[in-house]
Amino acid sequence: MRKSLWGIPALAPCVAPFIISSASAAETAGAYAPSPGLLVGGVPFEFFLFGATLIGVALFHHRTFTVAFTGLATIIAYKFFVTGFTFGPGVEGLQGALWHERIILSNLFLLLLGFAVLSRQFEQSNAPEMIPRALPDDWKGGLVLLGMIFVLSSFLDNIAAALIGGVVAKAIYDKVHIGYLAAIVAASNAGGAGSVVGDTTTTMMWIDGINPLDVLHAYIASGVGFFVYAIPLSIVQQRYSPIQKKADTSHPVDIVRLFVVAAILLSAIGANVFANLRAPHLLDQYPVIGLGVWSAIIVTGIIRFPDFKVVISGFKGTLFLLALVTCASLMPVEALPPASWQTALGLGFVSAVFDNIPLTALAIKQGGYDWGALAYAVGFGGSMIWFGSSAGVALTNMFPEGKSVFRWLINGWWVALGYVVGFFALLMVLGWHPHAPHKRTGAETAAQEITAIDAGERAPH
Repeated sequence: MRKSLWGIPALAPCVAPFIISSASAAETAGAYAPSPGLLVGGVPFEFFLFGATLIGVALFHHRTFTVAFTGLATIIAYKFFVTGFTFGPGVEGLQGALWHERIILSNLFLLLLGFAVLSRQFEQSNAPEMIPRALPDDWKGGLVLLGMIFVLSSFLDNIAAALIGGVVAKAIYDKVHIGYLAAIVAASNAGGAGSVVGDTTTTMMWIDGINPLDVLHAYIASGVGFFVYAIPLSIVQQRYSPIQKKADTSHPVDIVRLFVVAAILLSAIGANVFANLRAPHLLDQYPVIGLGVWSAIIVTGIIRFPDFKVVISGFKGTLFLLALVTCASLMPVEALPPASWQTALGLGFVSAVFDNIPLTALAIKQGGYDWGALAYAVGFGGSMIWFGSSAGVALTNMFPEGKSVFRWLINGWWVALGYVVGFFALLMVLGWHPHAPHKRTGAETAAQEITAIDAGERAPH
């Protein structure tokens, strides 16, 4: 029991955003309109700063943390001294902006680290070691492995699914083709596209109040696209290096750890469902989903102590992603292209070069998308280049030969084809059904907060 409490320090940083007083955060918002600032070709200069940050992340892979926080500091300085923030100028405006984003940032922090612990529990259950026993002996073995990765990523983080797939691929193939590496990344991203617990982008949508059922139809596109790239790249892998099955049966599957994995997932879902049905006001006050996950991690730590070392190793990467999300939240979204299926399709290609986390944050803030189509686009699109998704970055750390944009594109072009075919298959089957923006704007939120505060001050005590 005492050891399970070691995870509590991971909860501490999420408390920081709540230190800011809601009154002081809202009091300057009122009817303040930020200055448009410098426009380059009609585009606000903030977008060029944001783009430069994302390009820096793509080019300087060993300095991503420094680049992200340098970009965030630059954007904040520009808005501080030139345009002002949505919630007002200067310190008060910055304070209001951070207060407005406190729920999504703290939820993301808790969930990213919590899912890392969840994935490690699944790995330690020894279930991944049993996977090779279920694989056929020819090219269909590679196809079945990709299908397993697809399914795993629907309830595990896509990074964990990709790494599990990489471990199995290394065990059953003497050499792994770069095209097959691209297929592993694509399967891990596609499998999580329709699940709010399977990918960081869909988790962000869930945290922001989007119904999980509104992203579920992304699986139509994911499923069609899967067969476009998975079959030919499995055949390519079999010709490159035939499958050699050798399952490790020396360690039995730990059923208790699998129960722990299920309990953590159910806690995340249960916390969100309960808050939405019984206490919706809590969703705007606390990181309900993240707290539910970590409560389950600490409680189940009594029966199977989690490996909290993954929290330490993933802490810096989590702060990196939060920095990019914060950058995205500071963009003047009214200047983005109108939400449409063409924009969503384009975001998929953009996410192959730029990190899909901030792109998703921008799209969520803008609203008006078909969330299933958007989830598929930003979730799967990053598979087209190795650094376009966190799953690709993680897998190429295991297979360094994949860190070549040219070789990835030449050998894995089936993934790009699968993305396009899957997207248009979704449009043909269901069409484009945009959802109305589900969140109030910053000014509207602040105005309501001011009204509530004033009402509280006038209420008799």
